[in-house]
Amino acid sequence: MQAQDLALFKAALGLTEPWQVTSVEFDPATKRLDLRIDFPRGATFCCPECGRSGLKARDTEEKTWRHLDFFQHQAFLTARVPRVECPEHKVRQVALPWARERSGFTLLFEALVMAMVKEMPVKAVAGLVGEYDKRIWRIVHHYVDQAVEAQDLSTVERVGIDETSSRRGHEYVSVFADLDEHRGVFCVEGRDHATVQAFSLFLETHGGDPGNVKEVCQDMSEAFLKGTLTHLPKAEITFDRYHVRSHLSKAVDEIRREESKHHRELLKNTRYMWLKRPANLTEKQRDLLDELLAQPLHTVRAYTLAQQFDSFYELDDPDTAEEFLRRWITEARASELEPLTKFCTMLEDHWLGVIRWHHSRVSNGLLEGLNSLIQAAKRRARGYRTNRNFITMIYLIVGKLNAGPAVA
Repeated sequence: MQAQDLALFKAALGLTEPWQVTSVEFDPATKRLDLRIDFPRGATFCCPECGRSGLKARDTEEKTWRHLDFFQHQAFLTARVPRVECPEHKVRQVALPWARERSGFTLLFEALVMAMVKEMPVKAVAGLVGEYDKRIWRIVHHYVDQAVEAQDLSTVERVGIDETSSRRGHEYVSVFADLDEHRGVFCVEGRDHATVQAFSLFLETHGGDPGNVKEVCQDMSEAFLKGTLTHLPKAEITFDRYHVRSHLSKAVDEIRREESKHHRELLKNTRYMWLKRPANLTEKQRDLLDELLAQPLHTVRAYTLAQQFDSFYELDDPDTAEEFLRRWITEARASELEPLTKFCTMLEDHWLGVIRWHHSRVSNGLLEGLNSLIQAAKRRARGYRTNRNFITMIYLIVGKLNAGPAVA
């Protein structure tokens, strides 16, 4: 190959002195392009630790990296990688402009992978680029871990806590979000009080202060409550309105299931009709609902109370809302429907956090939306083999991280 062709490849790779492209070989049988990179005798390098210049190569080791495809052909770079001896840092391998240390891929290849995994499952990316998915996961883990550690959490004051299922059964990870920045900032396995402790420690080591967290929005689980009270002691707690409402929906559904034993034909196939908002019902469902609302059913009574409960969150004045909720509880207890009675007891046991919503106006609607994105990605990937993979993808999807190599 002529000198001008080698110079062209050098320019395309963005190589600087003393690095040069010394040969290019193409094998049409294997559809493989190999570029050899080298440096001239007597070339000097910088210490990767302190930047001291003028250091000669002490020894070299030949290495190969997968590069971006050349049209439909796989491309590889091979080079002698020198080590230098720095007076301060002793023997070190020099930093390479085209690849990071201990990676079998060039930075441009890794940048392509990181762009692709934000849009499609890792297994699909691996298939497109012709690599084992384990090797792709190593790239993703490296850059996501790097971006997570680089976070500055010094301004975090309002936090949302939620859980999301990692696999079938009862395996979960907890997600902590900065409600002001609208992004997930920390994920950890489990959903007990220790997850809040882990978040508190993570906050401290990333410029934040648990004492600066003024508001936490969470569900009513005793585990999260214990963790927040212990490890975020200055925070006011708001129980997420969507979680509160979900408990009421479960109570209504429990009443429907019990009543269906005696009114099977009347309540057949109506489960989701009672759980949806009226505005979200089809015309056929609204007609059926109108017919059923005229029936003297326990389910109708529970449904009517549930619809009335929603007014609690629509009121503007906190004192008026609190008085409304007290009256609603009295009426719900008077129904003598056990699931509703239990729901009322739960409200009273968590009264301050329920009422707090009218002062903080925070909710985990953000996290509910993020959870939808997370679960959609999990379905596209048909699950993740490990929780580490799952947590990495959560960060990538909802963390707003600048995850990937810096390439020109």
